[in-house]
Amino acid sequence: MVNVMPDMVLLPGDRRALIAVDLGAESCRVSLLRWISGGPSISLVHRFANAPYEGDGDLRWNLAMIEGGLESGLRKCAAIAEEGVRSIAVDGWAVDYVQVDERGLALANPFCYRDERTILAEQALHRRISPGRLRELTGVQLQRINTLYQLYADRLGGMARGQRWLNLPEYVLSRLGGARVAELTNATHGGMVELGKGQWCREIFQAAGLDRSAAPKIVPPGTVLGRLCGPLAELPALRDVVLIAPACHDTASAIAGIPASGNDWAYISSGTWSLVGTVVEHPVRDKATSEENFTNLSAVGGRICFHKNVNGMWLIRQCMDAWAAEGRLWTVPELVADAETVATPEGLLDVDDADLLLAGRMPHRITAQRMRKGFEALDERAENAPAFASLIFHSLAARYAEVLDRVRFHTGKSLTRLFVVGGGSQNALLNRLTEEASGLEVIRGAVESSTVGNFAVQLGVLEGSRNGVAGADAAEVSRWAGLLAAIL
Repeated sequence: MVNVMPDMVLLPGDRRALIAVDLGAESCRVSLLRWISGGPSISLVHRFANAPYEGDGDLRWNLAMIEGGLESGLRKCAAIAEEGVRSIAVDGWAVDYVQVDERGLALANPFCYRDERTILAEQALHRRISPGRLRELTGVQLQRINTLYQLYADRLGGMARGQRWLNLPEYVLSRLGGARVAELTNATHGGMVELGKGQWCREIFQAAGLDRSAAPKIVPPGTVLGRLCGPLAELPALRDVVLIAPACHDTASAIAGIPASGNDWAYISSGTWSLVGTVVEHPVRDKATSEENFTNLSAVGGRICFHKNVNGMWLIRQCMDAWAAEGRLWTVPELVADAETVATPEGLLDVDDADLLLAGRMPHRITAQRMRKGFEALDERAENAPAFASLIFHSLAARYAEVLDRVRFHTGKSLTRLFVVGGGSQNALLNRLTEEASGLEVIRGAVESSTVGNFAVQLGVLEGSRNGVAGADAAEVSRWAGLLAAIL
């Protein structure tokens, strides 16, 4: 972690506050950065729950609820920041989008990526363009949740070929008054951007029957989209507010929030999923990386997030849900502490087994896998939860080490440090086991690293532009990330 001494504090030329909005599939957050006593201070001002709902056989997001929660958060920020607000930026989960009319207004609540309509859409599209060709064109992992399959499902459902759409963070920015765009880190996650070119892929759009002219213009992270307008802009603190597209994909923001330099570090963005990889200057694409399902997603400063999805804290939380149904409410800190006291497990899980990606009955699924491998069944009752937790944490650490070895191989990097960010970074046992298994120095980053990265991009743009640096310069963003991460 970068330590910032008092005489190293970098003050902006404009002392107004900044607002970062993080859209999450389970909760959304509105955070405020203010300059207090000569340094930055970040506070979570408003958090509200989010979840998809089922209606008429569809799984969708409640857009009015999301927009209402964000407005409440922005108004609270305006009430606190008497000095005024300088900029607002929005990041969030990838792949989901809003269909809009010519005025930019939503035509319907957006589908949730977990909606099962993409099962048939994926199969149908692969008859028009092969998975191998898609992988060759984009360099990203193939998942049925990708924007490509969702848009093709819309086409199969009768959507007009020229229908306009905006990914969710960019839609929010447009509703606040910004230009209608697709920010690059978010766009690449959808599976329709040509690798290394930062443009929508003509061949993919043609295969899917989609109109490229109806797609939003792709812009790099750190693009200024305009100024806040509408009723919110009438509040004294929110006059003359700049709207910025940060790294709109929350994982890209989380990686931007890592205060690291050099070429010897890797990362794990640890939450429901664990994204295990490193930042590279150029895409890594060959037969081996394709077969191993590594992905190349755009990052701040023209770089690439080269990583692999590994099952994560989903496993323990699904177990906790099962034990809660028995009447025993465990917390993660309790399980981490108690797992330290049990014997090292015999035999490890294949954490990426397809069965362990499904919801429900997780203790039984884990036991069933162990028995298939010839190991003794575990007592699935809630009283034996620490043993399950120990098994899960040891297995995750071993899988992380395997993936990191492949990262070394594919990138040629000599890795020495591993930054762990996100909610899973608080798991001291898993961090220790990962350090032992990987041989890397594990450095705990910010829990809300996406917020840090969001603010760092804003400051990198605003202060960088002030010093003649256009856009989100990677070094400038990293410098600000170091300052901000040190105060959390």
